[in-house]
Amino acid sequence: MLCQHSSSIILTNLAAPIMPITIPFVHRENPQAQAGWLDALRSAMPDYKLCDLADLSVNERASIDVAIVADPDPSDLATLPNLKWVHSLWAGVERMVAERPDNDLAIVRLIDPRMAESMSEAVLAWTLYLHRDMPHYRQQQDRKLWESHQLPLPSERTIGILGLGALGQRCAIRLKDNGFNTVGWNRTGRMLEGIETFSGPDGLTEMLAHTNVLVVLLPLTVETRGLLDTHRLSQLPAGASLINFARGPIIDDKALLTHLDTGHLAHAVLDVFDQEPLPTDNPFWTHPSVTVLPHISGPTNRTTASAIVATNIEAYVTNGTIPPSVDRKTGY
Repeated sequence: MLCQHSSSIILTNLAAPIMPITIPFVHRENPQAQAGWLDALRSAMPDYKLCDLADLSVNERASIDVAIVADPDPSDLATLPNLKWVHSLWAGVERMVAERPDNDLAIVRLIDPRMAESMSEAVLAWTLYLHRDMPHYRQQQDRKLWESHQLPLPSERTIGILGLGALGQRCAIRLKDNGFNTVGWNRTGRMLEGIETFSGPDGLTEMLAHTNVLVVLLPLTVETRGLLDTHRLSQLPAGASLINFARGPIIDDKALLTHLDTGHLAHAVLDVFDQEPLPTDNPFWTHPSVTVLPHISGPTNRTTASAIVATNIEAYVTNGTIPPSVDRKTGY
């Protein structure tokens, strides 16, 4: 009897196993990318149950208050009735903001220092491509023409950074460290040590007038959509070039093509477009003064991004802290 009583006490006081917290991944990724992200997230968050949204029942979805997202379909998010916030795996969230304009859902962008390094590397590489006149030499090769051209010093090239957020700041510093005369523009008047900065419409006009290579790193918002129209592109000096590593709709495509056709602009390196993938009949593909890239300038690193997401979600589970979220008015 004593043995039975003792066993009963022991069994009664056994703690029930703690079920891991479920975090769904809501996305519009292909199966290969989905699997890659889930592997990275599970490695960074071993104490959580990471799963695809499709694997959750209706009852399970009702208990979800945070999700990890990658360009999610708003109809999928609508199946999570108690969702409080989402952590995006991308820095750009303008599509999600447009598709979920309600303010009841907090959207947290990915801010990854590794992405800033990767972007600054790309900006430097393609600035050097333009600085060393590589498009011109490529055209000479097609014509079998052996001819050299005078090369200015980097300090004689003014590189204008349009947008001085985390990415723009790192790019500006990297360009300056490589000898380029680097200036920047931002909406708020943010200053950057060692970099001449401009703000507001008049400041943009002033910066454009002296910019040899314009690097676009702005978020897409109501204010920036179509910002570089024919008027502003004409404010660049004759022979200037452009790099767009931000979002396609910031530039008026027709205006850009016109300025390239007339020779006012020498070259455009374009990594982002109104429609992606870029349709095969788009004139950018075959234009001699355009370099087309498949949205590769600032790739998200799955390992570092997953570690950042894991840290932010752990803080939320521990003390209810939601990281700073997107301002619906500014769009970032």
